[in-house]
Amino acid sequence: MSTRIYGSLARIADFRNSNFDLQVLPRSDWATGDYIEGEVVGSVTELYAMEDRSGHMVRVEPGDWVIGALGDRAATLEGVGSWRDIGEDGQMHALTSAGLIGRYTSFCTLLADPLSLKYRGHLLRGGKKVGMADFAITSDSHAFNVPTLLLVGSSMSAGKTTTGRRVCKELDRAGLYVIGAKLTGAGRYRDILSFLKTGATEIFDFIDAGLPSTVVPEGTYRAAIRPLLNHIDKLAPDLLVAEAGASPLEPYNGAALMDELGDNIVCTILCASDPYAVVGVEQAFGLRPDLVTGPATQTSAAVELVAKLTGLRGINIIDPDAKGPFRAFLMDHLGLENGESQKKIAR
Repeated sequence: MSTRIYGSLARIADFRNSNFDLQVLPRSDWATGDYIEGEVVGSVTELYAMEDRSGHMVRVEPGDWVIGALGDRAATLEGVGSWRDIGEDGQMHALTSAGLIGRYTSFCTLLADPLSLKYRGHLLRGGKKVGMADFAITSDSHAFNVPTLLLVGSSMSAGKTTTGRRVCKELDRAGLYVIGAKLTGAGRYRDILSFLKTGATEIFDFIDAGLPSTVVPEGTYRAAIRPLLNHIDKLAPDLLVAEAGASPLEPYNGAALMDELGDNIVCTILCASDPYAVVGVEQAFGLRPDLVTGPATQTSAAVELVAKLTGLRGINIIDPDAKGPFRAFLMDHLGLENGESQKKIAR
């Protein structure tokens, strides 16, 4: 008997085994964000695992059924693919373990073969297909006025989530009401869930806005993210810790996000893969961060090179001896005194 696994992209929906129908739809009816089901096929590798709606990883085997959503991914270190590349044979891949479904057209040869799926059909209710937008946060206003600490990277896997966890921990320690959010990238729950575990009171991401990834047209992204930002604004946190997945120059709408956040950004931390990547982001995007973290700072030589090349300060936050300096940086830059919240972040 097949086991049905709901990927974490379905966490905003109210799916149960009996409250939807499954039907094969013609390709002309497919669209980004559609919830679909695929059957696991192929030879099992270490990537044959799905992240469920609670963020736990679940191993899958051929014959199991996976529910995810159609979308696109353009990862520099792992793979590139789209639902539009799924052929008439219905062969698909899990582009992320969260259930972002498409077909890879470019994949890192250093990785094991990705999870392969065979299209079984779309999820329908009342004869109409069900999509992520049906469960997205909505709002009649675009107002957003929350002080925001923005985490950006030179690429994926540059240390943004690790830095975000440390930021949430330090600001929770200071008594701030912090909301954590991942506002660009490809769907995956465990990154933002780690913010909740380390100090954020509440967490959100673009999944809550109805997007499987942010590789979408800029207008689509802005229309989806504004209601989410307004929802966060109404909660009135002391600070939003916002992670932008990938880098501002990749096709994830990082530049659009920075524009939407605007003058609310009170601190920018660049997480970089190496010192020269810091230079690249500065020159290509015109971004002057307040601090550099990530692999670009993992030795004293790297920190010195960052300073030499850019004049920027770097802190290796995974070094236990760096806890004090990093805490002092946050308190000073955000206008907090002695680690105690003033309930108003300096802009």
